Amino acid sequence: MLEVKTNTIQLRMDDNNLKFSFGKGDTEWNWTSEYRPKMECKEGTVYFDEALEIHHELVQNGIGKGIRSSFAGFEIEGKKVPYAFETYAWIEECTEDIFFEWIPICEEGLAVEKLFWPGELELEEKRKDWYTLLNMQQGVMIPNDWETELKDIPFDGFFETAGGYMPWFAQFKGGNGYIAICTTPWNAGYQAEHPQNGPYTHVSVRFEPSLGRMDYRRIVRYTLIEDGDYNDACKIYRQYVKEQGNLCTLNEKAARVPSVNDLIGCSFIHKGIKTFVQPESDFFDPENPEKNNNLTSFAVRTREMKELHELGAGKLYLHLDGWAEPGYDNNHPDYTPACEEAGGWKAMKELSDTMKEQGDLFGIHDQYRDYYFSAESFDEDYACRLPDGTIPTHKRWAGGQQSYLCATQAPHYVQRNFSELEKNQIHLDGAYLDVFTCNEGDECNNPRHRMTRRECYDYRARCFDYLMSKGILPSSEEVSDWSARSLVFCHYAPYDFMLRKPGSPKYGIPVPLFNLVYHDCLIEPWMMEKIDDTEDYMLYALLNGGAPYLIRDGAYPDFDGSFEGNVKMHIMEDIKRCKVVTELHKKVAKCEMVSHEMVDGNPEIQRTMFSDGTKVTVDFGKQIYSIEM
Repeated sequence: MLEVKTNTIQLRMDDNNLKFSFGKGDTEWNWTSEYRPKMECKEGTVYFDEALEIHHELVQNGIGKGIRSSFAGFEIEGKKVPYAFETYAWIEECTEDIFFEWIPICEEGLAVEKLFWPGELELEEKRKDWYTLLNMQQGVMIPNDWETELKDIPFDGFFETAGGYMPWFAQFKGGNGYIAICTTPWNAGYQAEHPQNGPYTHVSVRFEPSLGRMDYRRIVRYTLIEDGDYNDACKIYRQYVKEQGNLCTLNEKAARVPSVNDLIGCSFIHKGIKTFVQPESDFFDPENPEKNNNLTSFAVRTREMKELHELGAGKLYLHLDGWAEPGYDNNHPDYTPACEEAGGWKAMKELSDTMKEQGDLFGIHDQYRDYYFSAESFDEDYACRLPDGTIPTHKRWAGGQQSYLCATQAPHYVQRNFSELEKNQIHLDGAYLDVFTCNEGDECNNPRHRMTRRECYDYRARCFDYLMSKGILPSSEEVSDWSARSLVFCHYAPYDFMLRKPGSPKYGIPVPLFNLVYHDCLIEPWMMEKIDDTEDYMLYALLNGGAPYLIRDGAYPDFDGSFEGNVKMHIMEDIKRCKVVTELHKKVAKCEMVSHEMVDGNPEIQRTMFSDGTKVTVDFGKQIYSIEM
């Protein structure tokens, strides 16, 4: 057994099985008995303890003390390969944070596909006050006694996607817990297991290669928490983001582009112009061809916006899909001109001018990842190429066959296309660049424009930053930690259950983990559907201090939370409900969400408090709310 200590932290490694444990005070955290450190490789599964040369040493330096281990001498089919790596687990003395580092030394002889280290921690007792926090979309808390099995984590838990808005998870035993922050999240994710009715939840990190190599040091930082809860975990992460220089508030963004202030208090409208589903698309319906294509003129949308004002809808933001000639999700990145059948540039300008005259805001849907074969500029040489030379393709969306545009090219196409919109005098307040903050970053191994996943996020951010430089507020599909510095708003940032069929069991207690970190940095529109007498999404909009959707016409049926069967209300009732949400949003949009709580420990009654003192309490059982200002 090897051990290092600081004032209050102990870190131990059993050199017989390579398992770690650490603790603070009376709370000890141990890797599970089933866990065995491993790498999944093209050559098969390779366990750390299969190395013929394993050495350990205690290390002390100017910033901390720890345990360094080296691993070499692996054999594949009886032949020794030179692959070697080190691990370093250490305690930083000034913060008492614990760092786990995996360092590649020689990458010859093995092709690692997934690395599972550090290990999952024991959380085995069936207790409601023992729980796990996952950043699966807005956030979920899974008590150890939760009745529903955890399934279907979006994007397999990959960090910086809808499955992991932020690159951390946390676990608590009553008031004592830890937060594990992956400080190198670009090629990493998590896996979690919670069986039906518990009695345990396990979660751990995995690392994946970058362009076929592990290439760089992989790090997870553990901060131990005493006498705290999930609020403390979120505030620890918020402080970490500040220290990295990545916390950019709406006030700071408004200083660059003042129209940020105009977006606050808007009701959001999601409408489209043209839908055209290619016959080879997975969404094409050969039995009901009338469902495949649809066209609404710009003039109709202009009239609808005027009518909403006459009804007293207040300030609106119109998000317009399918505004260009090819139709929604077709032909990108060659998307212009404006749809001729719908009235062309002239009619689109009339719509944008009308929105401006009414004091409303106008934005468009656009796409710079899906790279359609039908695009005139399509060139396979600019599609993302994997390390094995293959180019991923599919035909899921309306536009049919596609690959993925290497993000090194995206900023150039954004500038080209938005210059065309400007030339045609289309006034834009916002623009939605699809999937950038929902899907994982891409990699490209084409030597002409080689790109790592980390670089991909940088190129996507450049697209957002270009829009800001033109006074256009950038949006994307969901939210993601890497984009929070650049993004002003999003399409939505829902709880995971909202994107599943209504009535589906929840995988845990919905908790606003993302908003406890970033509420004052982004504007989030919220679904407002009333599912039935027991579930009204308006309550979540209020609890999160967000903006409301007045009308939300999803691009694809029964997809992305657009389901039939909700309670239908008169438009005047919808407007009335939205006004309640917008009035709150005007007050708290720029406020930090200071805390969230289950009132008297009851998850059916939740309360948020904002930095201006505003408190919002919702009772999901009684379907009521109260706002204290």
